[in-house]
Amino acid sequence: MKEKKIGDSGLRVSTMQRSLTFIIPAVFDGKKLIAFLRGQVGVSVRTLAKLKADPLGLLRNGEHIRTIDLLHTGDRIEVRLPAENGGIAPASFEGLDIVFEDADVLLINKPGNLAVHPTHNHQGDTLANQVAGYLEQKGSGAVFRAVGRLDKTTSGLVLCALNKHAAFRLSGAYEKEYLAIAEGALTGSGTIDTPIYRPDPGKTLRAAGPEGDPAVTHWQALASNGSLTLLRIRLETGRTHQIRVHMASIGCPLAGDEMYGGSRKYIGRAALHCETVRFVHPVNGKAMAFTVSPPEDMRQLINMINN
Repeated sequence: MKEKKIGDSGLRVSTMQRSLTFIIPAVFDGKKLIAFLRGQVGVSVRTLAKLKADPLGLLRNGEHIRTIDLLHTGDRIEVRLPAENGGIAPASFEGLDIVFEDADVLLINKPGNLAVHPTHNHQGDTLANQVAGYLEQKGSGAVFRAVGRLDKTTSGLVLCALNKHAAFRLSGAYEKEYLAIAEGALTGSGTIDTPIYRPDPGKTLRAAGPEGDPAVTHWQALASNGSLTLLRIRLETGRTHQIRVHMASIGCPLAGDEMYGGSRKYIGRAALHCETVRFVHPVNGKAMAFTVSPPEDMRQLINMINN
């Protein structure tokens, strides 16, 4: 891998490229390369434009091929995705809990109270910084992209795409299930279909109300002791703070979620954990599913509810 540094920032530009290889099936014999790349591989228009501008971006049997050229059964097509600069300063990745990793996808079990991306309040101490440090140590040219980010206080699975093609293919093409502990007693199951909006553009606080964007949350009560209820939650939409806002809107804020009316009597953060992620692999098309147990602070509350 060739690498160069930019000033003293610690940021890096890597020329290492992710290369995808495909053997053309008979169904695409006589068709243009662009039909295969857009229809079968799912390359985005933006990535395709960059590939066309690179003489080595698209190869057939080791030779340059244009997107308008006709294919033949058995052709070996190589797609060399553009090298990228992530722009995230690397940091120590000690304790990074990697659940799954390959050349396109990284799945991480994030602890609570760790921000995913740098903000004005968090510089150098985020999951993005840790992953940048991990990738740099590996000598990888991949770039961190969280697909469906978690709030700082939410623990659990964070799905990351390691290149633009994977990010494009995974966008909106995954499912998550959460465990949450709400204050109050809930039984059975239900759906909260209430828009969510931002009352003050200068603040992160959200609220439920008709003037907001559509938001749908499905919940199922798993256990309750009358004061706290363990829930399994599935989202149809991905609004900021959606679960926290919706549960508060029905009078059952998450335990520990002071921003939305919860109490820290039992736990020091919003009791929310992304337990399961399901997706189709962006390159090989394999259906994948992963589940991780909640951390100790939530396990203690679950034991309290069950006992």
